[in-house]
Amino acid sequence: MFVAAFSEQEQRELAEKLTSLLSTYRHISDSYIIEFFSESLWDTLPVSWQDALGDLTPPQIADLLLDKETQDRRYPSVWPLSLLALRTAAHALTFPRKAPGGHSQDTGAAVPEEFQLNQSQSSLLGHIFRKHVKPKKQHEICQLGTGHLTRFLSFGLGLDVTGIEADPNLVSMATKFDRQLLLTLTKENQKSGNAQSLHSAPGPSPRHVVGWVNPKASWDVFIQQLGVIATESDSIRATTGSSEQKQQVEELHLEPHSCQTKAEELQNALPTQKTAINTSDSVAQINTQVFPSGNATKMLTCKTVPVNDCGAKKPASFVLTGLHACGDLSSTLLRHFTNCPHVQVITSVACCYMKISTKEQPNPPGVFQPSFSSDTVVDSCSEYGYPMSDWVRGLPGHQLSYKAREGACHAIEDYLHRLREESGLLRTHCYRAILESIIRAERPDMRRPGVQTVKKAHALSFSEYARLALPRVGLPADLPLDPVRVDAMLAHQGKVVAYFSLVLLLAPVVETLVLLDRMIFLQEKGFQSKLIPLFDAAFSPRNLVLVAVKPKEAQS
Repeated sequence: MFVAAFSEQEQRELAEKLTSLLSTYRHISDSYIIEFFSESLWDTLPVSWQDALGDLTPPQIADLLLDKETQDRRYPSVWPLSLLALRTAAHALTFPRKAPGGHSQDTGAAVPEEFQLNQSQSSLLGHIFRKHVKPKKQHEICQLGTGHLTRFLSFGLGLDVTGIEADPNLVSMATKFDRQLLLTLTKENQKSGNAQSLHSAPGPSPRHVVGWVNPKASWDVFIQQLGVIATESDSIRATTGSSEQKQQVEELHLEPHSCQTKAEELQNALPTQKTAINTSDSVAQINTQVFPSGNATKMLTCKTVPVNDCGAKKPASFVLTGLHACGDLSSTLLRHFTNCPHVQVITSVACCYMKISTKEQPNPPGVFQPSFSSDTVVDSCSEYGYPMSDWVRGLPGHQLSYKAREGACHAIEDYLHRLREESGLLRTHCYRAILESIIRAERPDMRRPGVQTVKKAHALSFSEYARLALPRVGLPADLPLDPVRVDAMLAHQGKVVAYFSLVLLLAPVVETLVLLDRMIFLQEKGFQSKLIPLFDAAFSPRNLVLVAVKPKEAQS
């Protein structure tokens, strides 16, 4: 049974400090770096901050501002106490991001040890599970033991897995890859003369379900989508066949006053269990992408028939996992965990915080909103993706804008690497900010238009970049530019980098508040949880895994 990572009072006090800090510097976290010149963002900083940051080199910005592990800081000038306080508070209040055995922040783009021999192939994952899987995803699968995740859980660990994905094309592709893996496995077994499967107890192929997880629907609708039904004999086998494994999961605990744990505890207790805590070998793997509106015609719709009226046996207990579940999907899965008696464990890795619904922005841009049929049962207690907890909702200044939440998705480790290497990529923000000022001079009504990425923009002169970028917003490629004005703005590239670093300093603070709100929500519902920096943050930036296991008495 889990015990609190830190007390309820400590969680609430941390939430108060986070909201206070973010409220104070909301003008920074809410700002868009592409408006650096058009909105004179540099002038919004105190003069003392401008003096301290204006002439820093990129490596100095990395050491003095962003890298929390730097020990010997050498300042070229005296910094104001307010800037020092911001840096110290931002570093102190955020959840640890370094995984056990992972790289420090200052190693930048270094790859995990499993990729030292081959940067494209994880040494921890069998070759048949690496096919079609990018290195970043290989690393995540190895660590979480969780498309590609369902395949490893099913064929690699022998679990009974159901995956739900909104895009029918991706479901079709996943099924195709399953068949390819089985064919490869059969051939290898024939060559070796080994009739045994990859896992000790043969299990079924993963089930792939086409469906959109409606955040407003009740948990029984979700159960209907998954089709997680077990016979009495299945439940008996799960109960009697794995007492040692069940005990391992039940004994997974959280040390008091600790925000992190050994990743080995999660690895040893959750992903390797074949019948953990009466799960009947069941794991529900949830899609990790927002459903594109173009595929709406093939979306699965579910009749809201109560589970008890389906004519089936009692639904099986199962583990719910979402690997980089986008936007409201993560918060919806947490609500299903608290409300659904059949979900016994949840492992949640969130992403795309800007796509979370809030009271101020119930329909964030870029999120598919299906039409609700009369069959849909809307949960009377359905709420927004943030905040989830009553406590955070009651704190003054808890609101997080779309821009603040979008900033929380940035990878601070990757930017640290750019700063230390003084990468040419650093000029990209300056280029886009200059372009924004040119666009507004020509079209005052056009603000922050989407500009399709210009390939290798950092390797171009600004005039070359502008020639390629302007037509993408409907302006002529040969639009006359004022070279004197452009050169004056290019001279401020260092200040653009320094300002963006301030924005990035607050990004982990925003992420911590979002995830802490979810921990407090679980606490309010009577469940302890733990946040684990499981992945190497330099390789997989959204590396914090929220884990909760229902206490034994709640599983009966």
